[in-house]
Amino acid sequence: MKNFLFILGLIFTAQSFAQKGDIEGVVLSNDKPVPFARIKIQNTSLGAVADSAGFFKIQDVPFGEYVLEAAAMGFEKNQLTVKLESGSHRVSISLNEQNLELNSVVITGTMREISLSRSPVKIEVLSANFFKINPVNSIIEALQTVNGVQEQVNCGVCGTNDIHINGMEGPYTLVLIDGMPIVSGLSSVYGFNGIPTSLIQRVEIVKGPSSTLYGTEAVGGVINIITKTPQNTPLLDLEINGNTHQEFKTNFAVAPKIGKRIFTSLSADYYYNQNKMDFNGDNFTDIPLSNRLSVFNKWQLNDKKGNKVFSLAGRYYWEDRFGGTLPFTPDLKGSDLVYGEHIHTERIEIIGSYQLPRIAKNWRFDFSANSHFQNSFYGNVNYRANQQVYFSNLIWDKKIKKRHQLLLGITNKYQIYEDNTTSATDDQNYVPGVFVQDEFNVTDQLILLGGTRFDYHQKHGLIFSPRLSVKKQFGTYTAFRFNYGNGFRQVQLFTEDHAFVSGSRQVLIVNELKPERSHNVTLNLNHTYTLWGYGNFDVDLFYTYFLNKIVPDFEQDPQLIVYDNLKGYGTTRGVSMAVNHTFKIPFNLRVGATFQDVFEIYNDEIMGRVKNKQLFAPVFSGTFGLGYDWKKIGLSFNYTGRVMGHQLLPTFAAPFERPEVSPWFTVQNIQVTKKFKSSLEIYLGVKNILNYTQPSPLIDPQNPFGDNFDASYAYGPLQTRRFLLGIRYSVPRKK
Repeated sequence: MKNFLFILGLIFTAQSFAQKGDIEGVVLSNDKPVPFARIKIQNTSLGAVADSAGFFKIQDVPFGEYVLEAAAMGFEKNQLTVKLESGSHRVSISLNEQNLELNSVVITGTMREISLSRSPVKIEVLSANFFKINPVNSIIEALQTVNGVQEQVNCGVCGTNDIHINGMEGPYTLVLIDGMPIVSGLSSVYGFNGIPTSLIQRVEIVKGPSSTLYGTEAVGGVINIITKTPQNTPLLDLEINGNTHQEFKTNFAVAPKIGKRIFTSLSADYYYNQNKMDFNGDNFTDIPLSNRLSVFNKWQLNDKKGNKVFSLAGRYYWEDRFGGTLPFTPDLKGSDLVYGEHIHTERIEIIGSYQLPRIAKNWRFDFSANSHFQNSFYGNVNYRANQQVYFSNLIWDKKIKKRHQLLLGITNKYQIYEDNTTSATDDQNYVPGVFVQDEFNVTDQLILLGGTRFDYHQKHGLIFSPRLSVKKQFGTYTAFRFNYGNGFRQVQLFTEDHAFVSGSRQVLIVNELKPERSHNVTLNLNHTYTLWGYGNFDVDLFYTYFLNKIVPDFEQDPQLIVYDNLKGYGTTRGVSMAVNHTFKIPFNLRVGATFQDVFEIYNDEIMGRVKNKQLFAPVFSGTFGLGYDWKKIGLSFNYTGRVMGHQLLPTFAAPFERPEVSPWFTVQNIQVTKKFKSSLEIYLGVKNILNYTQPSPLIDPQNPFGDNFDASYAYGPLQTRRFLLGIRYSVPRKK
């Protein structure tokens, strides 16, 4: 009998061990579902993938006690202990977001809100903190520490500069403010410098053509400066800094409380530099002197639910800038005895957006207008120009049958341009356009984005610009993106080459210049990983083919700059890699490298097929950033820098020969910031630690009114090492 009972007990025990159940539940973050999270039971092969609503179910789990581990791209892993004793056990797992910004909302790539991880177009996001770890005097200076982005100084006297993206020159990049094409044409020469960093919420960068959505000038890429919403701006933000070169900068923002639905903010940026420096001994100022003011005001009206209905912003920009020989004073502008370049700029911008009422709730009307006036003296040459641009977008955005997001747009652009040069006639043109885009979520892992645009130009007729993007998700952590785009660009002679007013050469336009066209293909592989912390790895392959490329010819005649469309084609190709990593200790690392080959092919009557490398396009460039937060004592350390490889440089006849290839060089900066509990920060930094500067960028500076004077030989930093001290103070908004 005892043996029978013992055997019966073994049978019941075996049956109890063999019993199985299900573990099901939901994965949340801040009470919102985390789609496609991966859940596994440690030390087993059992697991599941959550659906789009964050729900998961692991079936046929033997009774017992287990540790569940949940993970999702952009979130920190979390573990939960569960005890399965019946047929089903329900749990809820919470995940905290990682500091990778993969779940932040972006708009530039598709002209509508979408999470960064879901966007079929690769977008790089620079947060407001990016501009704090390396304070600069202009946004354009800060962007040179972004991988694949290069600041290029076009005039060694007055300091005109622009942004090159993946080897493509400044006029190929479109700069937006809140999605509106504000900084373009004439204003791209100087107007980019005066955008206050105090108003920036984030900056979104798209590398590659975006003409389908944004029209002309978006050939090489788009830089979209997203300003802070007034209700999320602190009541007061103040920053003051100065350096040992006697440059002083102040920016502030105030956001007084107006009402429950009406919000406003006012910000301003003031830069002052009147210290003449000549460390390279050419009797010219190393960097231009400047007295610059920029004021920005934004209003926003929300509905009863807190959604934005209407926003209106305006900016006023004023600057007096000088560069030239040390004896020059502003009262000598226009003189033919003492050489100097004096530029006075005034600019007004208006940006607005209106979400139409409920009867047309899928419609949005965006608009902008700007007026740019410039009165300049380049030696004894007076250049006066006035440009006004009026732009509007009427956009319809709606989800169709769950998987299609349709975007339709009607655009209007009217531009007035006039100057006093003989090389460019006054111009007025109206360009209407329409575009359509469909974002098709084929599956939860595959997104197709297709679009096309038609613009009608009075001179060039109908212009067609298609695009195609594909995003494929492999598992939770790896994504592949393919982008094809067609770009076009009209001629803006003053921004093509500043040498025609800052040097002795005259401009000759051989034929009527046709608009440039480009075809671009970009492949992107992105992988998020967890190793000694967490990080993100990016690889980009890019290729651009140009037709009708506008090329200035400096070799045909030493007294001329000859402009014509290239009788051949241009090519930009390369590979870019970047790693962003946050360690378990409060230490983060950012490293990027770009290898590129930029050249033009044309047919010469004598030499046949000729290949020309593009000037100022380094074969290699790299960026890095190291950060450490010692939170216990409120200290943070940031070390940033850039490495530049060889660049092909302009050639000059004897006796003014210069090296035709630049040397490798690096510019590095360091900053220490002390944070106090009272929202006060004090920072100390060193710019250009290694004190590298190139020799004088000027040719024949002893005879600036002569035929050989040239200011275009600028390839590296012109400003020596300087020490920086600054203070920030903020009064947070009460909730």
